[in-house]
Amino acid sequence: MTNALRAAPVGLPSCRVGPVGASLAKVVATVLVAEDDPTVSGILLAYLRRAGFDAVVCADGPTALAEWTRRRPDVVILDVMLPGLSGLDVLRRRRADDDTAAVLVLSALGDEDDRLLGLDLGADDYMVKPFSPREAVGRVSALLRRAERLGAARLIPRRLVAGSLSVDVGARRVTMHAREIPLTPREFDLLAYLVTHPGEALTKEQLMRRVWGWDFGDTSTVTVHVRRLREKIEADPSDPQLVVTAKGAGYRFDGTVTVEA
Repeated sequence: MTNALRAAPVGLPSCRVGPVGASLAKVVATVLVAEDDPTVSGILLAYLRRAGFDAVVCADGPTALAEWTRRRPDVVILDVMLPGLSGLDVLRRRRADDDTAAVLVLSALGDEDDRLLGLDLGADDYMVKPFSPREAVGRVSALLRRAERLGAARLIPRRLVAGSLSVDVGARRVTMHAREIPLTPREFDLLAYLVTHPGEALTKEQLMRRVWGWDFGDTSTVTVHVRRLREKIEADPSDPQLVVTAKGAGYRFDGTVTVEA
């Protein structure tokens, strides 16, 4: 954990709102931080406010669920291990209500199962503790940029077809052999980007920039999402025919793609 995180104030109540005032004009989005460690939540609150975000901190699962429902934040930073109700249960309930807030999951080092379950439940990204608060703010900004791009993309509905695979960009719906394939928001974005660039070898760094909106970070998140995507759309994920590995480069979508209005 960084010195900044260790130096943060303690004793936050269950839900704390960042101070408002002269800086309100700079607020661009609302961020809900669901984290029971007051050191971590305190420093995150400070960094988010400094970046111009309207931030609120909740220290337990039931409060986080209530505030998420009431405030409808743009981004949620969600710790997996919350008291009262786990972060994953909070996420499951909000996604069941069709909430579309971008979600950044926080997990302890080694909790891969929790991270993968979070992605399956609809989280957009994850970070492993300890982490840099500056990177956390950067990822929040990237999630917001991605949401803006998706909002623009929805204005031009179209369907991409590659054999038995159909990607409906407008409806954000994927089918294989006429059967709907449930994808998380980030899995859909990744597949849509690959399908719109058929035959192009894309490095993990390029995918991070173009799909995640990051210019930095751990490229293993790309690897994890590709693996999960293959498990859902490939007949044999161990021998992929659609999303293939481009030796020495990254990944490539193999297939003839037609575009339908």
